[in-house]
Amino acid sequence: MFDWEDLRYFVAFSQEQSLAKAARQLKVDHATVARRIASLEQSLELKLVDRRPRAYVLTADGERIAERGKRMQAESFAVERMSIAGQEVVSGEVVISAPPSMANSVIAPNLDKLRAQHPAIRIRLVAETRNVSLIRREADIAVRLSRPTEADLVARKIAVVPFALYASPAYLASHAPEAYEFIAYDDSMDGSAQQVWLDAQAASRPIVLCSNSLDVQLSAARAGVGIAALPYFLGDWDEELTVVESTGAPLTRDVWLSIHNDLRHAPAIRSVMQFIADCFPGH
Repeated sequence: MFDWEDLRYFVAFSQEQSLAKAARQLKVDHATVARRIASLEQSLELKLVDRRPRAYVLTADGERIAERGKRMQAESFAVERMSIAGQEVVSGEVVISAPPSMANSVIAPNLDKLRAQHPAIRIRLVAETRNVSLIRREADIAVRLSRPTEADLVARKIAVVPFALYASPAYLASHAPEAYEFIAYDDSMDGSAQQVWLDAQAASRPIVLCSNSLDVQLSAARAGVGIAALPYFLGDWDEELTVVESTGAPLTRDVWLSIHNDLRHAPAIRSVMQFIADCFPGH
């Protein structure tokens, strides 16, 4: 009989196609992943990976075992979700995935209110821009600026976030509009609504700083580096910034909460979802 943990590690590798990436997902070192794969091969008496100089590659048997393992893993996640949904008390750990600036500026400052109302809930707030897998239980609740498309997910629109151009008063006092310089996202956000809008505002004027982080863009605008396109919860709430007049249609983004359908009636999940929605008063 093989070790179920060996199979879990092998499935993680098959999904990531990399020992290093699988190790990061599992929060272990890559040698542990390699050892677990070897242990599974020994138990099954099958060669699951070809060990090449720079990579492990799944064999035909490895592909078939990985597909079975993924289905088994999906069922185990379903069992976990059923156990959460069946709880009648508002307690336990709830994992929230949210964009870093939103996690830092909107959700985290209000967690004391959630604690006061539901002291038995433990929150793990993960600040990240990637779209986590709610099916694989990488998070229980995802906060995103786009509606999820996966069939098993339930989405709720909780807010409309306006964006504007912001700069320090000193920067605006020392630069004429035709000499404005801008702060933008890096290539990782090419094609996003924020980047397209900022590019239209800048027109032929220069982009002097690019960053994948809104918090970095905020700090740079505050320091007088240039003009940044920021959501209201960063720009309006910062006394060192002022709004810069924009042209054309304003930019807004919808904020969506998404959960797996199996969790929609879980008391702790519903309470945390309502808490997150209440973090956006008036929007």
